[in-house]
Amino acid sequence: MSRSLAPEFTAQNADEWLTPRETAALTKFSVQTLANHRSLGVGIPYTKLTPGRAGRIRYLRGDVERFLRGQNAGGA
Repeated sequence: MSRSLAPEFTAQNADEWLTPRETAALTKFSVQTLANHRSLGVGIPYTKLTPGRAGRIRYLRGDVERFLRGQNAGGA
């Protein structure tokens, strides 16, 4: 499945923090799929900004972009 990169991505905003909902919109994954990936230790790197089970999760836009590029590499 091919995923296109968001046209608004630039090197200048690579360090922008994204919520799981924003990340889901860019990747076309559901928020639940992102949560499952975090639980399994796979997928896009993330940071937990606050401790605890309900801690605030954020993704760096640059990490999301690199993940999507990796998903598009070598397709069939």
